[in-house]
Amino acid sequence: MSDPGAPDAASGSGSGSGFGGRRRTWTELLAGRVGRQPLGPGREHELRESAARLLRRHLNLKDLLVEVEGPACKTLCLDQLMGPEASAGSSSSFIGSALWDQASKLGVPVAVLSSRTVVSSIVQICASSGEPSQKVLLNAEQRKKLSSLLEVAQYLLAHSMFSRLSFCQELCEVQNSLLLEAVWRLHVQNIVSLPELWESHADTQSTVAWLFRDLCLLCEQMEASTQHTDIARTMLSDFVQLFVLRGFQKNSDLRGVEPARVARVAVTVLQRMLVFALEALATGPQDESPVYRTVKNWFGVFCGPMYGGTISADVPKRFFSHTLTQVLTHKPVLRVSDAVRMQREWSFAKTHPLLTSLYRRLFAILDPEELLGHLQEVLETHEVNWRHVLSCVSTLVICLPEAQRLIKDWVAQLLARAFENCDLDSMVTAFLVARQAALEGPSAFPSYPDWFQASFGNTRGFHSGSKKTLVFLFKFLSDLVPFEAPRYLQAHILHPPLVPSKYRSLLTDYIALAKTRLSDLKVSMENMGLYEDVSSAGDITEPDSQAQQDVEKAITVFEHTGKIPVAVMEASIFRRPYYVSHFLPALLTPRVLPRTPDSRAALIESLRRADKIPPSLYSTYCQACSTAGEKKPESAAPGKTADASCVEEPLGLLAAALREFRAAVADPAQGDDLSAHLALVSERLSSVLGPGEDDSSLGLSRVQLSLRAPHLEQQEQEVADLLLTSFCQNLMAASSFTPADRQGPWAARFVTTVCGRRLLPVMLTRLCQLLRHQGPSLSASHVLGLAALVVHLSESRSALPDVHVALPAPAESLPVPEFFSSLLPFGTVETSLFCLKFCTAAISYSLCKSPSVSQDTLYSCLPPALLKKFQFILFRLFSEAREPPSQEDVAGLPWRLLCLPSADWQRAALCLWKQRTFQELLKKKEVHLTYRDWLRLELEIQPELDFLSDMERWDFQQWAIRERFLPAPSAAGGCDGELQTACSVLVDVLIDFCHSFRSYNCSENSDLVLGSCTGNRDIFSRLQEMVADLEQGPAESQSCRPSQGHFLFRVFRTRLQALAGGWDVAARLQRQRELLVYKWILLGLPPSVLVGSPQAKQPAAPDCTEFFQLVNSELRNLCSHGSALTHDITIHFFRGLFNACSQSRNPALTADLVLSACQTECPIVLTSALLWWPRLEPDLRSRWRSCFHGPLPQELQRLGEARQFGRSCLSADSARPPPGPAWLSAAALHFAIQGASKSSIKSELEKPACQGDELLLVLFFFSLMGLLSSHLTPHSRHQSASLLLCGPQAADSLKALDICAEILGCLEKRKVSWLALFQLTEAEGGLGPVLLRLAPDPHIRLLPFAFYSLLSCFDEDALLREDAFLHVAVDMYLKLICLFVAGETSAVSALATRSQDLQGQGDPVGLITKARHFLLQSIPRCPQKSFSNMAEVTPRCSFGVCSTSRSLCKRATPQAEMIRHLTRTLCPLTWQPQGAEHSCFLAAAGH
Repeated sequence: MSDPGAPDAASGSGSGSGFGGRRRTWTELLAGRVGRQPLGPGREHELRESAARLLRRHLNLKDLLVEVEGPACKTLCLDQLMGPEASAGSSSSFIGSALWDQASKLGVPVAVLSSRTVVSSIVQICASSGEPSQKVLLNAEQRKKLSSLLEVAQYLLAHSMFSRLSFCQELCEVQNSLLLEAVWRLHVQNIVSLPELWESHADTQSTVAWLFRDLCLLCEQMEASTQHTDIARTMLSDFVQLFVLRGFQKNSDLRGVEPARVARVAVTVLQRMLVFALEALATGPQDESPVYRTVKNWFGVFCGPMYGGTISADVPKRFFSHTLTQVLTHKPVLRVSDAVRMQREWSFAKTHPLLTSLYRRLFAILDPEELLGHLQEVLETHEVNWRHVLSCVSTLVICLPEAQRLIKDWVAQLLARAFENCDLDSMVTAFLVARQAALEGPSAFPSYPDWFQASFGNTRGFHSGSKKTLVFLFKFLSDLVPFEAPRYLQAHILHPPLVPSKYRSLLTDYIALAKTRLSDLKVSMENMGLYEDVSSAGDITEPDSQAQQDVEKAITVFEHTGKIPVAVMEASIFRRPYYVSHFLPALLTPRVLPRTPDSRAALIESLRRADKIPPSLYSTYCQACSTAGEKKPESAAPGKTADASCVEEPLGLLAAALREFRAAVADPAQGDDLSAHLALVSERLSSVLGPGEDDSSLGLSRVQLSLRAPHLEQQEQEVADLLLTSFCQNLMAASSFTPADRQGPWAARFVTTVCGRRLLPVMLTRLCQLLRHQGPSLSASHVLGLAALVVHLSESRSALPDVHVALPAPAESLPVPEFFSSLLPFGTVETSLFCLKFCTAAISYSLCKSPSVSQDTLYSCLPPALLKKFQFILFRLFSEAREPPSQEDVAGLPWRLLCLPSADWQRAALCLWKQRTFQELLKKKEVHLTYRDWLRLELEIQPELDFLSDMERWDFQQWAIRERFLPAPSAAGGCDGELQTACSVLVDVLIDFCHSFRSYNCSENSDLVLGSCTGNRDIFSRLQEMVADLEQGPAESQSCRPSQGHFLFRVFRTRLQALAGGWDVAARLQRQRELLVYKWILLGLPPSVLVGSPQAKQPAAPDCTEFFQLVNSELRNLCSHGSALTHDITIHFFRGLFNACSQSRNPALTADLVLSACQTECPIVLTSALLWWPRLEPDLRSRWRSCFHGPLPQELQRLGEARQFGRSCLSADSARPPPGPAWLSAAALHFAIQGASKSSIKSELEKPACQGDELLLVLFFFSLMGLLSSHLTPHSRHQSASLLLCGPQAADSLKALDICAEILGCLEKRKVSWLALFQLTEAEGGLGPVLLRLAPDPHIRLLPFAFYSLLSCFDEDALLREDAFLHVAVDMYLKLICLFVAGETSAVSALATRSQDLQGQGDPVGLITKARHFLLQSIPRCPQKSFSNMAEVTPRCSFGVCSTSRSLCKRATPQAEMIRHLTRTLCPLTWQPQGAEHSCFLAAAGH
């Protein structure tokens, strides 16, 4: 059988001789041989060895190495040769065997041949891409081939068949043909290290040039392709780490490689890259240009974390310090004069961002102290580039706040050194650094005028040492004049150095030189603005333009202070040319005057009243304004004039631009043109608003507006309406065909364009008008558009200023999102539905606009208050929302439903509530509706205008409290099932609500008026219900736990502790408002809160401790009656007492125990019962008789007897004997005297029943309290007759003074010492603790006033015999002085001013004068023993150790010398008050 392939073989053989036939494959040839020679034993192995010998003899090693790619390679039939089971290792061994054969044949070492062959293969791989040569990265195919090649090289290296030295030498010869990535891979795979490669190259400059070129290309191409970015960054990082390690590591052992050459290469490459970057920045490269990308990516290597963990921390520090030095000393061609002239262009804002980013990266690894030290060292030892130095200083003070103090200290050190040695270099450096830092604003460094004045404007200045230093300073300043900016010259003239009079000529010569220079620059000192910032070093503003800015600033200051600004007043006197020629014409620009005078009109009127406006100029202004008012109707009439068309033309152009923009939004094909349309809108908007400052330079810190009456000018409102209408129409047009998440950024860009900082106040004011005052009347499209606008504005919350709103409560500043939430009222049916619509639209739009963003992002653009209002209204209006949404109910976003013409808002709200994303959002603690939030919102509901009926509202409130919030855990905003917690939170929120909305004109006895919001009535009813439940519950759950106390008093204590202390007016008024609310709450709750239930043990005494503490510490100070509580709280206490008696086994004993406790713990309760006994007794007798069928308890009878005693003392009949204790009888007699119409009680006091010393003494104390009360709460002529028995309000001050005088006379007649009443303390026994609890603290503090009011009634001879007189008199005098300085006598002085009869009696100034004269006359007459205890008076004065006290303590001083000392010390310099207090006292003491 013949072989079918034989003819082909013969044919092929015959044709092969002529090279014209087809070449047969290796497989075909072997197949033919198989047909002729059958295989025998061992024949296959023999054939394989023959084939291998054939390949070795004719092998091209370079091609073989390039084509070997691992097991999957199918080139050159290598896999067929090695068999299907061959591996990469066998391929490498085969290549190694081939290299041995080739080396033997050539007679060269195999290592040398291997190195040459690998280098040739690398060059072939690098050149195989076919792409332009300007590249440094391999493509995917090249990277794959090189990886296989490097595996072979590693095999050869491991088997000692590879020479590193020969390999490096071969690479150096072809380095320009290598790609940088290939060299890097040789390094990272340990074939040969880069330092070895650099060391083997004899030409260092060539190596540096190659590395510099390829590193620039690497930085440029780093971001060209995303698939190579990571590799490029890793390459750059490895190269830089190696450069830094080899160039900046000291004493390093580099494994036999000479370190000097490697370090030189590394440092040189780094330096060339830095120089290239700095020179590129000097040319101002355009963003995203190749040079810009190169510099940006190279500066990215200056990152501290890049070197972490690989090298020691000292190496990067040395590298960064070296780099900073190179930057500061790069091309030092600028002279100092150039720096003085140009440094304002080198501020942080004007420096190239890449250079400031380099500075910040260098600062990150160096401490501020190290930076300043290094900067100082460079300045002292090198010629520097002043542009880089000063821009570095700016970056330093901006980016490192802790370096600001160091800069100040450094400048001070430079100045000290300069004046010490007349060192000009230090002087130049100090001034340049100070000016550069001042360019960055006062938050970073004092303004230049402030710094210059602080350094040279006082006697402690650096220049004040000698004439030499003065000459040095003015010589330096004079040398600067030709190069100075006008701002600095003005600062030197306005804030000149302090110079002794004998050297004044130095200063005048300099000022003349500076003014001459300003004249050459055509800058006038007289035309400087009032608020012109001479520290800005900017261009000089034209006087008229500056005057306009001054007027706006002055109006702003006037709005905040209500007074003419100080700068305006000073200019009207000291800078009259500018004031008359520029400021007043700018202020008095004719205009149509508003009906209600605005701030400008009020400022003009204030200046006119102060005679700061010439009458002729003011008359011309008024006439011009009248003319403008007459012309306005003509312009507004139909048939517009040319002027009217000019006014309306910008608005028309703006409207046309907005229409074009809306057409582009509605047309998807014009999506790319939106930016152009928005630019046109912005330009037209600028023309409408007129010339003004840029948004970026306006510096708006906050927006101020009134929620109650937001006001806009007509043009402002027209512009705002035009923009808002356009946004709403655009949104509806875009939403008609595209979902919100696919509409693109048009809405955000529109909001950014039209709500710039200049227009933001106008837009916010208009939104306030629409949402807060016109919300229910807005259409659906308006609601949707405004809601979307609010979402976009909230997204920019970090870039927007706060809004300062004036609420019924004190004004506060709110971020923009919270401000929008406050604009949504919901107290009525209409406002609730509008709030629901708006919240639904805003939340739906936000969720639909960004469906894939995180919850944190959603939370940032949706204010928590808005989300809480939505939950609250949804719970109130829809009962189905009160059930948790079903897990299976997956609702979609309702935004598309809302955009339909017939939108169902209720359905949309419920759909949103069930939406899973929204439910997930509500799990965040910040937006979850808590019990406290619900109470705050529910309190604002107005029941008479509520959506719910009374029964529905009761049902809703019961559900909210009992079912939702009471059982909920505290972490979820609930009460943990604790009813006491629910009550405590409710009380706390209720008090806050009362402070926020209550009226300020309610009196103490009136009911608490809570403004126009009366929703609290139902909530207070819920509180009453819960308190009743607590009292009726088991003993362990009742509110009165002995260990914890009643929850109500715990809330009171906590809030009182948080209030500000002190006796200033604001603190006292705040405390009084707080206590009035407490009293209102106490009166609305069961009286058992005041008097607890009787204890189980006998005797049964209810616990009144907490109420007694509240009365003694706080409620006592609310007593306008001096020594008694108000009637309502008094009767409430006795009702609580009767309730406790009803639960006791022995009611009479319980009542006696409580009232007996009152005598020692809370005596003011008993004096209050005495005052109100005529109204109290019938009720008490009736209740006791009906409940207990017996006479009143003994202690109540004692109160009746005391009342009868007081009345009997004033009757013609004989007086009853006084019941005990004496202070109780004295109180009854005091109230009887106040209620009587007698002008004198001298005869009544002589009755035997009134002759007790203690009774008279206490009666005198009560009369003093009555005297003070008559001054603090004067008698009202309109008071009803029923209130004439209500204490000191029925007696005027003169009657009270006469009563005190008569009682004082009776005491002196009986020789009873009364001085102890003015030295009462809690520590002593007897009457002290009781009397101090019977009077308000303000009355006790005013005892010095009462003491010296009785000055004319004193028996001086008798007083001088009292050992304590001098001590008490001086102590009262010092306290009176302190009261006057603290302003606590203002109420007394106001009363004295109103009343002619009290002239000289209530005037504190006159009283102080009389007291001083009295003391000066009395001290010489005092016996020597009166001075023994005067040392105790020393600490009484709060203004320091009083010289009066020091003089009085000198017991050994002769009497004449002591009088001389006292005469001096009882003068105005008794103490040293500050400011206004000093002038007030000088006026007082001058009488």
